[in-house]
Amino acid sequence: MSAGDCGLLLIRLAVGLIMAGHGAQKLFGIFGGPGLAATGRGFAALGYHPGRVYAVTGGLSEFLGGLGLAAGLFTPLAAAALIGVMINAMVTVTSLHGLWDFNGGMEYSICITAVALAVAAIGPGRLSLDLPFRWGKGGWREAAFALGLGGAGAALVLAL
Repeated sequence: MSAGDCGLLLIRLAVGLIMAGHGAQKLFGIFGGPGLAATGRGFAALGYHPGRVYAVTGGLSEFLGGLGLAAGLFTPLAAAALIGVMINAMVTVTSLHGLWDFNGGMEYSICITAVALAVAAIGPGRLSLDLPFRWGKGGWREAAFALGLGGAGAALVLAL
């Protein structure tokens, strides 16, 4: 076990569990979150109709994508889920407030997107559930899959 594998585990756990918690706030109303009904109303106010459907989609993308990234399980797919939801957040909400988070800007979303894409490219490391699978090694194909599927998912949601 290398320092790199431990470092990847730390990154995956930190970002993945924070994103899973963020999704759980939307879906289940835990960790001080608003829950599904209020999140659905928030999505509807942003122009997503029906708001509840988009709240479930966004919440599940964050929750399952975060858990997948943390566990190193189906890593390219988990990264795609996080990339897609963060692109959507940037386009609809945070880009209106500039870069820095203290103004409600894109800083957080950019960091999550970059980490998810980097983990897909590097691979989740030896301390992951993906270790026995080919995609568990990372690479250009895995990174392209994560970015392509995440971008396509975000584009689809934005087009609807």
